[in-house]
Amino acid sequence: MNQLTGRIVAFLAVSGLTTSLSWVFYYKAIQIGRVSDVALIDKGSILITILLSVTLLREPVTPKLLLGGCLILVGLLVIVWR
Repeated sequence: MNQLTGRIVAFLAVSGLTTSLSWVFYYKAIQIGRVSDVALIDKGSILITILLSVTLLREPVTPKLLLGGCLILVGLLVIVWR
């Protein structure tokens, strides 16, 4: 059974803090800008996450991953060219 180390607890704390800040900034952006623009940027971050996971973490590129990424990209393009 794995033990919680100080390093693991620190990473969990930083993760919780950054997630909380992310939501605060997200709601502030919705108050300031148009929701469609904020959502566009928010969903675009998923594509960046996919790219980073493939390049940095050497995650396998599967047909499901490619299809999902392409569908997200097409959806973003539809919103941009509305």
